[in-house]
Amino acid sequence: METRTLIYIIIAILLSIAIAFFQYFYKAKNNSKINILLFFLKATSFFLLILLFINPQIETIEKVNNKPILSVLADNSLSIKYFKEDKKVASILKKIQEYKEIQDKFNIQLFSFGAKIAVLDSLSFSETQTDISQAIKSVNELNKNTLNASILISDGNQTTGNDYEYINAKSKIYPIVVGDTTLYQDLQISQLNVNKYSYIKNKFPVEAMLYYEGKEKVSATFSISNGGKKVFSKRLQFSPSNPVQTVLTNLTSDKKGIQYYSSAISKIENEKNTKNNYQKFSVEVIDEQTKVLVLSSFLHPDLGAIKKAIESNKQRKVTIALINDKKINYADYQFFVFYQPNSYFKKVFEKIPSNYLIISGTKTDWRFLNTQQLGFTKEAINQTENYLAIYNTDFLTFLQKDIGFNEFPPLRDKFGTVDLTNDAQTLLYQKFAGVETKQPLLTTIEKNDKKHAVLFGEGIWKWRAASFLKEQNFETFDAFLGNLVQYLASNKKRKRLEVKSENLYTANTPINISAFYVDKNYKFDNRASLELTVTNTKTKSKKVIPFSLINNSYQVSVEGLLAGEYSYKVSVANQNINSFGKFKITDYQIEEQFTNANHKKLNSLAVKTKGKLFYTDKIENLLRELTTDTSYYTVQKSSTKNQNLIDWKWVLFLTITLFSLEWFIRKYYGKI
Repeated sequence: METRTLIYIIIAILLSIAIAFFQYFYKAKNNSKINILLFFLKATSFFLLILLFINPQIETIEKVNNKPILSVLADNSLSIKYFKEDKKVASILKKIQEYKEIQDKFNIQLFSFGAKIAVLDSLSFSETQTDISQAIKSVNELNKNTLNASILISDGNQTTGNDYEYINAKSKIYPIVVGDTTLYQDLQISQLNVNKYSYIKNKFPVEAMLYYEGKEKVSATFSISNGGKKVFSKRLQFSPSNPVQTVLTNLTSDKKGIQYYSSAISKIENEKNTKNNYQKFSVEVIDEQTKVLVLSSFLHPDLGAIKKAIESNKQRKVTIALINDKKINYADYQFFVFYQPNSYFKKVFEKIPSNYLIISGTKTDWRFLNTQQLGFTKEAINQTENYLAIYNTDFLTFLQKDIGFNEFPPLRDKFGTVDLTNDAQTLLYQKFAGVETKQPLLTTIEKNDKKHAVLFGEGIWKWRAASFLKEQNFETFDAFLGNLVQYLASNKKRKRLEVKSENLYTANTPINISAFYVDKNYKFDNRASLELTVTNTKTKSKKVIPFSLINNSYQVSVEGLLAGEYSYKVSVANQNINSFGKFKITDYQIEEQFTNANHKKLNSLAVKTKGKLFYTDKIENLLRELTTDTSYYTVQKSSTKNQNLIDWKWVLFLTITLFSLEWFIRKYYGKI
């Protein structure tokens, strides 16, 4: 407390005593006990009143006991129900929650997980994917600054995400194995690798990875069928020493459109699980390919990154060439990337009025570009700057979500002010020197059915690398560049309604369909009412669901559809605008592909994190071990709080009470 505040309080005490003394003892005829009581009430109430005006800060120390945290993660996937262990999991959870010593020692957190982790409300065992690594990672992040341990109740079978066996967990994990751990003889198609697209009359590769589990030598036939006709077959030998076979074949694309294929490995004797002997896949056969020319006057890492990103879509073929290459036939290409143009590009711009992407950088000739009437100019100086990206949520030329652009490394370009025409729409703005601006970093320009785009900065290869570090794949970045190329490369009249869906879905997975709708001026229309009608082509049963507006697109998720073939129609209310498509739902259940619990992998996880593996009949041992483990203890923390006295409501209430009591006593004894 400050010295000045202390002096004020002393003065308040003296002043309160003086006022009370003057009223009840100065020139008083008698010093009765009532006067003494009134003196005390007056002095105290006056002191408290003055103290509230002084409003000193009161320092309080709070001590809090923080128990260690015990996170319990329960597998909520279909495989638990498939192994008939759902009741056992519920029983284990109940036992943990009701174990008194555990309650006394730990703060218990309950979670369920499938593809994602969630706070446990109830268990349905209906999740169609299992990501154990993501669940462990989330709990680690949540409890990173506390003493904690985790109990993992699972069969150990993961269907998506990173391998949990090698996860970097900082706390002990105690897996509880649920499910049959007996080794059964089994053959399965563990993985199929197929391109989404192929060209008519071309061959496309199919790679199948087949896995055998058993103690004897066996033989089986792997086959692929299309439309009920067998198009490939091969006899294979398996043994305990040779449990994996990889089959690679090339199939011919005979028909245009979406083609559905069935792959199968024949059953072996005494095989318990035959659901993992079959898998279906689809290939979209197209009769045209977009050829892309990347043109530059020098080599740069950006060129390779652009080629790889664009060619991730097998409908596109990229050629990289230098501007002085006289063998280029520009008529062979439908889309162009002009990398850091200079005066040597003059004839190219005369030949190609549309369908291109310009990327500028430190070697761009802006004096030349500014004379080309491309819908933008830049007053560049001989000084370079690093530009970060800021996503424009109002960009509606085509559907492009934010993929974390603001987290990407900066692009480098010559410093200067950019001027755009009214035909430009900016997807990314510039941020430099810590300041967000309305200057474009990536913009599209469209006028009279001619369109192109400009990226103001070199170093896009760093964006692709950063996206990979974040996502552990290139798909997100490649899809972004693919969206841009698709918009710029198309010479067709823009559709007002564009719909995206997959061709093939597995059973019990949500059917996610998105739509992008624009008005007559080709501006995104967020006032429209869109509706999806899904029809089973066999039973003719229909399901009608409205779309929801989410982040500048219309989205719908359909659940509860049985395996089969479906057609769909997306319609806009009060408009004669529709989009049609079809998809197929297979009866393939990824959670039913396992024959036993993966206790070996769970044990590796326990050993790596210095925990211990337990089986369902040893739960009591686990709970006793946790309660006796001295590495988990309660931590007492002290925290200091500074509060203003005026925030203590009871002081004001006490002051009013004392004044009121004094008044009533004086009234009762006739002193008023």
